[in-house]
Amino acid sequence: MQVIENLKVKEKVYIEKLENGLTVMIIPKKGMQKKYMIWGTHYGSNESSFVVPGEQEVTNVPNGVAHFLEHKLFEQENGTNSLDTLTALGVDANAYTTNDHTAYLFECTDNFYEAMDELMDYVQHPYFTDENVEKEKGIIGQEIMMYDDYPEWRVYLNAMQAMYHNNPVKIDIVGTIETISKIDKDILYKCYQTFYNPSNMTMVLCGDFDPEALLEEVKKRLIDTKASGEIKREYPSEPKEIVQEKIEQKLEVSQPLYTIGIKDVSKCDVKKHIAMEILLNLIIGRSSNLYKELYNEGIIYAQPSLEYEFTNIYAHSLISGQANDPEKLYEKFKKQVKELKENGINQDDFERMKKMIYGGYVKEFNDVADIARMFLADHFKGINSFDYLEEMRRNYGRIFRTNLKRCL
Repeated sequence: MQVIENLKVKEKVYIEKLENGLTVMIIPKKGMQKKYMIWGTHYGSNESSFVVPGEQEVTNVPNGVAHFLEHKLFEQENGTNSLDTLTALGVDANAYTTNDHTAYLFECTDNFYEAMDELMDYVQHPYFTDENVEKEKGIIGQEIMMYDDYPEWRVYLNAMQAMYHNNPVKIDIVGTIETISKIDKDILYKCYQTFYNPSNMTMVLCGDFDPEALLEEVKKRLIDTKASGEIKREYPSEPKEIVQEKIEQKLEVSQPLYTIGIKDVSKCDVKKHIAMEILLNLIIGRSSNLYKELYNEGIIYAQPSLEYEFTNIYAHSLISGQANDPEKLYEKFKKQVKELKENGINQDDFERMKKMIYGGYVKEFNDVADIARMFLADHFKGINSFDYLEEMRRNYGRIFRTNLKRCL
């Protein structure tokens, strides 16, 4: 197994790519009681047009299939639900779908291998019928209607709609009532067989394990599947410009919600991600002048959520929260950005923020769930999670002199 070590956090990751193409990553945590397993496929809501390996024609499927598949995999042919089985074992099990990947997971202190048996069984044995697919449409339809009334989700989607013309990130991960009505068992099986091939999947395990012994346990539970060829993913072209500057929607909330989105059309990597995190905190983080001003004027009462999201087909920054006067906050935000462009960034402020961001990266290695989910998501972006720590250690000054100014 390939071993990558980071001396700063005293952690190692053991990586093995199996003959069937599956990537297994094991992060040992000696003395840790909790154990965490997550098995993901590089398949999310972005993939609605693709060419199946071995075929020539483009396959188009309705929006929401990846999420629909996530729901259906728990249902077994014998009538049981694997989520119920895992819960009965005393483990905390779940699954989720994002724009670029789907993952199945559990966390436990006991019954780890029994839970591994169940998870690896249901992920490798889909069971779809006309009847159970139709039944699921009603369940997911209720979920869609629930999210339609969820203010935090609505303001996020509105930000995506305002930024993107064609990129699939603007589409709700769960789809719509109309799109899921077009899903049938044949579509589910085709997407499963295309994207749930081991060569498109990664497994991450974190806890008090012997890596070599654990790898053998994983191999024993894998069915005999050959690696497939490359999946060609088709995405629409996206203009650099945003669609519109503002979308406003009226819902029943105690205080107005807002999301400021900044569309990024340049190449994204670890260095760029670090620079954007530092920059967002410099502009409107808890210790920034703008935050203090907004707080003292009673416009906001808590630090906004600051995020930089990216995959290989999109990138954007998001500033989200509650404000008594979102319009005034937005104007002050734009003014602060303009001043930073004109006057530059204070070196002392940068050094303080840099240390805070670095500390946040180190802290993520304290929890098995954070570690495993981080390594999985980063791996699907072509990144090893240690790269963030190494990049900050090597390039403190360079990040400040070039990337931050370019990002502004």
